[in-house]
Parts: sequence; structure tokens; C-alpha cells
Amino acid sequence: AMPAEGAELNPKRAVYLLPATTQFETSGSVTASNRSLQWREKVIEPMFESRTDHMIMTQLADKLGFGKELVKNYKMVQGKGGMMEPETESILREINRGVWTIGYTGQSPERLKAHMRNMHVFDVKTLRARGGIDKETGYKLDGEYFGLPWPCYGTPELRHPGTANLYDTSLNVMEGGGNFRANFGVERDGQSLLAADGSASKGADIQTGYPEFDSTLLKKLGWWDELTDAEKKLADGKNWKTDQSGGIIRVAMKNHGCHPFGNARARAVVWNFPDPIPQHREPLFSVRPDMVVKYPTYDDKKTFWRLPTLYKTVQDQNIDIVKKFPLILTSGRLVEYEGGGDETRSNPWLAELQQFAFVQVNPAVANDRNIREGDDVWVSTPTGARIKVRARVTEAVDRSTVFIPFHFAGHWQGKDLRQYYPEGAAPIVLGEAVNTATTYGYDAVTMMQESKTTVCQLERA
Repeated sequence: AMPAEGAELNPKRAVYLLPATTQFETSGSVTASNRSLQWREKVIEPMFESRTDHMIMTQLADKLGFGKELVKNYKMVQGKGGMMEPETESILREINRGVWTIGYTGQSPERLKAHMRNMHVFDVKTLRARGGIDKETGYKLDGEYFGLPWPCYGTPELRHPGTANLYDTSLNVMEGGGNFRANFGVERDGQSLLAADGSASKGADIQTGYPEFDSTLLKKLGWWDELTDAEKKLADGKNWKTDQSGGIIRVAMKNHGCHPFGNARARAVVWNFPDPIPQHREPLFSVRPDMVVKYPTYDDKKTFWRLPTLYKTVQDQNIDIVKKFPLILTSGRLVEYEGGGDETRSNPWLAELQQFAFVQVNPAVANDRNIREGDDVWVSTPTGARIKVRARVTEAVDRSTVFIPFHFAGHWQGKDLRQYYPEGAAPIVLGEAVNTATTYGYDAVTMMQESKTTVCQLERA
């Protein structure tokens, strides 16, 4: 571990770094940003002291006394060093049994593996399979979207193909079609929230708006007896999201072409958001104090997702922050790297694609600070952090903004940390993590942290 500097570390705030495997050292499902799932196969055995995430969680649960409860639904298999860990197929099946609302239920391990074995039958533009039968299982792939992008509704046996586009009324719901969700009631202020007559997915038996499906609606429509006896026992008194049999979904979608979550209008006024109609709110750390006055942030929230969250207090305390930090710092990925790039920078054949951490700075900003292309510069921010990166002088950013890619590692505020890595584990390309410098802030609806942008100052190192 890194030694403490200055005051001794607070023993109540100890930080433990656990050696988790990379994606190449384990198997299981992964989800892409287009909502498609893939099944990854293990390429190499876990290196050094690393263990899979699910092994680490299982062993922690054992130590904390609830290990049996954590793994009660999993098949246990031998992992690294003969130690037991949950089978990744079992983990996905448990997810399949529980996440009905967003359609994470139809992507069984067997279906995903069949997709991976037959990637050649899927159209690269539409993602849809054109024919194709899996030789190993006889599974027919025709019409399915690659990776069964969620929502993929119902049980795997329903064979929902996945949803390439969330809203597409030109397709039947069993072909991936969809409409707007009836998630906010059926009426507000005397106005119907349900879709108008004639607005429905292709081939739906109900060609107008309708609420989400539950056992009561099925009975009123005369569709209840289309459930099996076993499904009725689990579905009675439930809605499509809590019916563990999947029967309500099956009857609505397969038998009648209707969407289980209902058919409603799109909302232009989102009454349950802090701003029902979107309006500009200036960031907590802003280079425009005049805009802070005109477009202030939200009031502090005493309990937001159970936690106190500051907005106005932080903004008011930093209203003149521009005097010390006049530049906007933004960050993002590099196309040369996979994801954040940590694994790419540790690969000797790929590391050369981008060989140093950098900050993009406009020529005018660089000239004002006597910074030249290739100079080392300090980037300081309101957190008190100072990260050291190389200047890349370019017109790609304007005079108000600088850009730093994430997530480099191996340097910490100008210091080389290679001595603290296990032998052979240090990244080949070293650099600072931009998140060291970014500041406090949380989205007012989702509570998602905003740690990718802030304000800063540059100076030549």
C-alpha cells in the first residue's frame, strides 16, 4: 500500500484495493451501450492474486456471515486455486428471474451463447438475424436481434427477439416493436394520458391507448383463461412486472400483440421532475457568475435517495471561482482505446496508439501562459488537486475549454507510482486520472454523479 504523507491515515477510513480480474480472465454476460448483451468466454486464467468479482463477493459474504444466503440460487463451481465461486450462467439466470420491468428476462445464457456462435447470420446494420440455425443446439435465430437488446420481454421460452429501437409502432411487439409506456397513470388534470385511437403497435388487438396489464385487466378483456393453471396461480392479483410466471406478458404480447406496459402518449411536461419543462441551470462550479444569478441551481436536498445532497450551498460558495479557475475542464474517452483504456494501455501491442496523458489547450490560452506543444503542465482545480499532463496545443478546443482523456493511471499528482504495483502489473503508458481533479455534483433526477467536468487553471510545470 502507499505510505501516508503528513498526518497519519484515519484508521476508520482505510481503503482496501482488491485484485479483481479483467474481462479476459472470466466469463459471463456483458451489456453494450446499444443495450445488446454478449456472452464472453475466459481467454486466460486469472493472473497474479486476482480473483473474479463474484468470487470476491462470495468470500466477503462468507466472512460477513451471509454467504449461504448470497449463493443459495447459484450452482457453485471451482474457480482459481480450487476455490468455489458462483457459476456465471446461474448469476444471469437469477437476473433473468428478477428484472421484468426493463426486459432483462429473456436473455438466457443459452440464447446469448447461440448468438455468439453465429454472429455471421446477423445483419450489421439492422442487427437482425437472417435465417440461421445453431448447430450445437438446433436453436433457430431467424428474426432475433443480435445480443437480444433489452427490453427482451418475458421468459426465454417466449422467444421475444429483443428491441433494437425502443419506439417503433411499425413492428409487431413480438418483432421488437414498441410504443410509449403507460407509467404515470391514465389521466392528469382531466386529460387522458393514454394514446389516441389508431396509435398502437402493428397488429395489436387493441388499436387505442390502454393501461399496463395486470390480472384484473386480463379478466375484463376475457383473456384470463389463456393463462395456464400454473400461470394463474402466480399471476392472480399481480401485474406484468410482478407476475413471476411471465404469463401476463405472454398473453398480452404473443396472443394479442399488445405491450404489457400499456400504450400511452409521450410527455412534453414532466411534472415529477424538478423542472417539468427543461430549463438551463448553471453548473455548481461556473466560469459565468452572471449566469449563476440568472439561472441558479436547485436548493439543497435534505434527503435525496436517502442522502443529503448539496446544490445551492456549493454554488453560492463558489460564485467567484472564475477568478482562480477561469477555464472549463471536460473529459472523455479516446477512440484509440477500448472503454476507459486501462487494459489497452497495459497491452504492449496497443499502448503505442497513445503514449502519454495530455490536455488539449487552445493556442491563445497556451500563449497567454507561455505553454508550448509538448510542455508538461499543471492542471489545478477547486478540489485542491494538481495533476501533471502534457500540453497538446490545438484548435480542437476553444478559448474557454480544455480537454483531458480518462482514465490514465500510474501517476498521482505528478508522482510516479510504479513502485507500488505488483511486479509486471504497472501500465505501460503512465498518466494521471482526470477524476482526481474533477469536482462534486449530482444529477437532480437520477442522483448520478457528475465527475467528468469542472473548472480549472493551467500553468507550465
